[in-house]
Amino acid sequence: KVLIIDEVGYLPIDVDTANIFFQLISKRYEKHSTIITTNMPFSSWGEVFGSATIANAILDRLLHHSNVISIKGPSYRLKSKMKYFNSSSNTSS
Repeated sequence: KVLIIDEVGYLPIDVDTANIFFQLISKRYEKHSTIITTNMPFSSWGEVFGSATIANAILDRLLHHSNVISIKGPSYRLKSKMKYFNSSSNTSS
C-alpha cells in the first residue's frame, strides 16, 4: 500500500503524463501512503509538469497530511567517489 516514486523531475514530464500522474495521486489521496523523492523545489514543479495548475493540484494533495524531509548537502551516492576524484585530479598533471 506504499508507493515510492523516485526522482520526480529528473526526466521531463509531458502534459499527458502529468495528467496521469495527477490522477494517480488523486486516487491515492487520503487512502494510501506515497513517498516521493526529488531534487526540485516545489516552486519549480510547474516547470516539471508543464503546468502550474497541474503542479499545484498535485502538491495540494501530496502536502496535505504530509511530512516533508529536506536533505541538504552533497550526494550520498558520490560521497566515497569524491575522495577518488579529488585525489586523482591532484596527482594527474
